[in-house]
Amino acid sequence: MGIKSSVTIFPLQQTTGRAKVSHAVVVIFLEFFAWGLLTTPMLTVLHETFPQHTFLMNGLIQGVKGLLSFLSAPLIGALSDVWGRKSFLLVTVFFTCAPIPLMRISPWWHFAMISVSGVFAVTFSVIFAYVADITEEHERSTAYGLVSATFAASLVTSPAIGAYLSANYGDSLVVLVATIIAVVDIAFVLLVVPESLPDKMRLMSWGSPISWEQADPFASLRRVGKDPTVLLICVTVFLSYLPEAGQYSSFFLYLRQVIEFSPATIAAFIAMVGILSIIAQTLLLTYFMRTIGNKNTVLLGLGFQLFQLAWYGFGSEPWMMWAAGTVAAMSSITFPAVSALVSRIAASDQQGCVQGMITGIRGLCNGLGPALYGFIFFLFNVELNELDPMTGRNKSTSQEPSEVQSPEYKQTIPGPPFLFGACLVLLALLVAIFIPDHHSMFKPLPASEEDIEPLLQDSSM
Repeated sequence: MGIKSSVTIFPLQQTTGRAKVSHAVVVIFLEFFAWGLLTTPMLTVLHETFPQHTFLMNGLIQGVKGLLSFLSAPLIGALSDVWGRKSFLLVTVFFTCAPIPLMRISPWWHFAMISVSGVFAVTFSVIFAYVADITEEHERSTAYGLVSATFAASLVTSPAIGAYLSANYGDSLVVLVATIIAVVDIAFVLLVVPESLPDKMRLMSWGSPISWEQADPFASLRRVGKDPTVLLICVTVFLSYLPEAGQYSSFFLYLRQVIEFSPATIAAFIAMVGILSIIAQTLLLTYFMRTIGNKNTVLLGLGFQLFQLAWYGFGSEPWMMWAAGTVAAMSSITFPAVSALVSRIAASDQQGCVQGMITGIRGLCNGLGPALYGFIFFLFNVELNELDPMTGRNKSTSQEPSEVQSPEYKQTIPGPPFLFGACLVLLALLVAIFIPDHHSMFKPLPASEEDIEPLLQDSSM
């Protein structure tokens, strides 16, 4: 039984011009620049809205968003293979940015909308499929690195700008500027971005059914187990991205609470990591892919991630965070290298589906990671106390005796979730070692449960 794909949802394919990687770069930059502006206001609103168990509530909010993303990513990826990328770029950008203006209107609705927006918060999945449509295989790793570097570039200046505007003009202006940038991004997709999927390929797909197996994320996970290579790649993605998702959701709160970074220092830290990530994901990624190969680049990135998380876990001084941040930038090469590896084994008409599968696993991590980190912080009694709005430092007079961490704990393991994440990445590294160096093309998903042909087969090379 299938869902007929002969229904038009958006007549957006009229934009003229040739699709380019630069279109994808602009879409990603504007979306995450808008959210980067809200880094400092978000910390304040989180603490004001959830004064008790801030880490836990933050983890739950991001967790619901990630789980919804996991459930929807395969369907959106499969539909984009049929209806084209532009329609779904518009939908994902719109719903991802929809919570921004609600921050000042109603914080409760803001966080509720963040959670619900996870249904369509799969921009990277559609973007990577968009890039795969318009690049040759030998160009793809460089293009993926450029897109991932753009994400880092959007965070180089936006948190600092947001912190400055917030300190001098208030959070309302920051939210207004972020909303305007989000509207510009939506307008750019609607008016400028051309469709990347060739008309011939799209017309050939019209009227063909999209099976429930393609739309079911759990069926996607079940199919993963039918081929050893797919299983190894997906397990590697899961084990490596689970701690990354948890870290991304809580790290700025951690810097402000435990390490006592001021908002300005947090903005500077993000800028440094962003600049180094751009270098890593453009120049170094291309160099590593050409010299040591795709698989070894993934292994190298996992090694840097392991070192970084262990350093975050045991680090208790500001200089340690700065040093570990440089390693974090190097670990950012992992995901574009994995995406390039997956794109090499996928047929041209299966890019959205394959990238949707990987994004679905990342979506599952986006659900489990923040909730897991929030729960571990909760177990170790790491909570936000009253913060000085100017410096971001704790007001010692407001701390209850039960809230003060013991010196012994703080010296030994200041960041227990990060140390747990390091153990997961070590497992990911061990799994990735067994990924074969060569693969055949990704075969179309089977139409029925009786077709148990592996998704991938080892090549004769």
